[in-house]
Amino acid sequence: MNKTIRRVLMALCVPIAFAALAPAQDTTPKRQILQIDREFVKPGKAGALHDKSESAFVAAMTRAKWPSHYIAYQSMTGKNRVLYIEDFDSFAAWEKDSKAMAKNPALTAELDHAGVVDGELLDSSDQLVLMSDPDLSLRSRADISKARYLEIESFKIKPGQEHSFEDLAKYVISIHQQAGTTAHWGMYELVFGGEGPVYAVFTARDSLAEIDAGFAEGKKFEQAAGEEGMKKIREMAASCIEKSDSELFSVNPKQSYPPDEFVKADPDFWKPKPAAAPAAMTAAPAKKTTP
Repeated sequence: MNKTIRRVLMALCVPIAFAALAPAQDTTPKRQILQIDREFVKPGKAGALHDKSESAFVAAMTRAKWPSHYIAYQSMTGKNRVLYIEDFDSFAAWEKDSKAMAKNPALTAELDHAGVVDGELLDSSDQLVLMSDPDLSLRSRADISKARYLEIESFKIKPGQEHSFEDLAKYVISIHQQAGTTAHWGMYELVFGGEGPVYAVFTARDSLAEIDAGFAEGKKFEQAAGEEGMKKIREMAASCIEKSDSELFSVNPKQSYPPDEFVKADPDFWKPKPAAAPAAMTAAPAKKTTP
């Protein structure tokens, strides 16, 4: 099986998917906007240095009690970078948030200052905007408060072949439904910030053990599809996918500004208590010695 087909199956056979940041009881996929800031960190400037720099942004947002939130995802593969993902129900909601921030000079001044300091650690940065596609998603996960990893599978589509990719995704969905797998995923389309057409599958994972489960689901999927179904998938993928990429990230709570619901769900992860200072050692009294 070639790499592109394997990525298609891996992306669309995963058990858990990324969805809205705010927990909800309704798991029906909703059209939403993901605003993503990518920061590419200089060699040797990641880790504690970047955590400290980003903490200034988190502190400013916390003091302002800002209503919109974001989660930071640290790269585990590929270039050293961090994704800051914030979601909105619509572009109008994003505009409303931006206008409100512009009317808060104290907050914007703090963020501008933090940006200057943080910029010294970066090679570059850019911004992306993606839109959810509910028709190509399957049982998107609504609550990601306990997710600790994020896998992003991106597919660069050949010009004019968007509908072919949509047909491919829908065909894969139908096989999952026929096989009765536990697969879930959220499909997003790049709308601003890059050369399209590009689709991305977001998969939030509570643990890396779920990658093993994803491969197991892939085998079940192949059995349900049969030889003819797998042949059809290979042909459809070859006709519409120009290239694909798979990257893995881990949640960085120190650089995140999570919703209150996330903190309540797992305070030890999102807002860990500082370690207690070690008790001072008391010198033992000197023993008397005979001259």
